[in-house]
Amino acid sequence: MLRSILRPVIRRVRRAFSSLSPSASKPAGSQDKGKSRSEYKAVWNNLSDTEDRAKMHVSGYVEEEKYLHAANETKKSLDATVGIKPDDEILEIGCGVGRVGMVLAPLCKRWTGCDVSGNMLKHAAKRLSKFKNVRLIEISGFDLKPVPDASVDVLYCTVVFMHLEEWDRYNYVLEAYRVLRPGGRIYIDNFSLCSEEGWSVFETHRAIPATQRPPHISKSSTPQEIETYLTKAGFKSVRVEQNKLWVYGWGLKG
Repeated sequence: MLRSILRPVIRRVRRAFSSLSPSASKPAGSQDKGKSRSEYKAVWNNLSDTEDRAKMHVSGYVEEEKYLHAANETKKSLDATVGIKPDDEILEIGCGVGRVGMVLAPLCKRWTGCDVSGNMLKHAAKRLSKFKNVRLIEISGFDLKPVPDASVDVLYCTVVFMHLEEWDRYNYVLEAYRVLRPGGRIYIDNFSLCSEEGWSVFETHRAIPATQRPPHISKSSTPQEIETYLTKAGFKSVRVEQNKLWVYGWGLKG
């Protein structure tokens, strides 16, 4: 079942990757010239000055019907791993314009979207304005400091690790452990280096001259990396699965 659930997500990520070919990387790279990969706030504010540009850099398309379809596929992935309950308080790291929040907010007690980009959050606020149980928080790009300890039931981070340095990925997992209540559930994912599809993406990006690689260029994970982050942070009942391009892991706070 998970294979059919993730297939549309895989296509979405491949479209996003295709925009980072050597010829297509120059516009984005020129906008972010001189910025390092870890300058997440500046980089992603530059990439999201309009809603259409924000959607394109996150997903590879702007059509609303495609966005809604992808959001529902992400919901299915969460249902199949951590589960979504009506009394859950849910937090997303890297919520972007609120793609997933649009379908989760009606199903939970509270949905909180965190993002490093104030521009992204402005677009999300407009898109999610009809929901009374939505909260949006701008974060630093390295932690969840505005979020209180043990305050959420489910935390997920999807299509975000690829844009982060490894240390910052793990720091978010540590922060997830802090903000989750006992028994809380975490879900994280990335594209996998250990798959033929992921290796193809890696080689495509390797072919881009180093001076032309934009700071938001996607970097892979391995199943071992995802499992290590979760177990080192203290999560229990950790599971990691790989499905072609994608690797995803989930677990429980003890």
